[in-house]
Amino acid sequence: MTLDKAVLQRLAVRADITDYVRIISRAHAATPLGMGFGKTRFSSPRDKFQLLYLAQDPADRFQGKAERLILREEFDRYSIAVIRNPSPLFLLDLRYEGANLLGVSTDAVRARAQTSGRRLSQEIYDRTDFDGILYMSRITNKQCVAIYDRATASIEADSPAWDLIRLSALGPILDAFHLTVIDRGMMSNR
Repeated sequence: MTLDKAVLQRLAVRADITDYVRIISRAHAATPLGMGFGKTRFSSPRDKFQLLYLAQDPADRFQGKAERLILREEFDRYSIAVIRNPSPLFLLDLRYEGANLLGVSTDAVRARAQTSGRRLSQEIYDRTDFDGILYMSRITNKQCVAIYDRATASIEADSPAWDLIRLSALGPILDAFHLTVIDRGMMSNR
């Protein structure tokens, strides 16, 4: 993969990610900025770096098509952390035509399959000094950011993270994605 320096400069942005959110397992509420290796959209295919994924909108965690029921205990498994960063991050902007300009498949940023995104991210990590990648959620079409481990030292979050079920914006999110929260006892009454 060849990364054109002029195109990279054109796609470079400084972004403030204050008020972005991270939804995590409640088991990790005490360490809301913790990271690990995984198989995600921009993760290292060779486990050479870790990522911190943040969303502009908490709805990004939910993907709904038709009316569906979710057990309250499912929400009880998650916490949400609001992020602050004292100084803007240096990000590669792939929200719009960035993938095309780089000559990379748009699958890297928008498809359910994530192999091309991982390869691109590895190249960006290895060959540039970007702090991460700014992109659009394929679920909500809102901004998200994948921040490389080398750039997370200045990022802050309340610790412990809040219980997700207490999020004031949860009601409108549930409505928008046609989700209904029920207790386990209601399942047997259906």
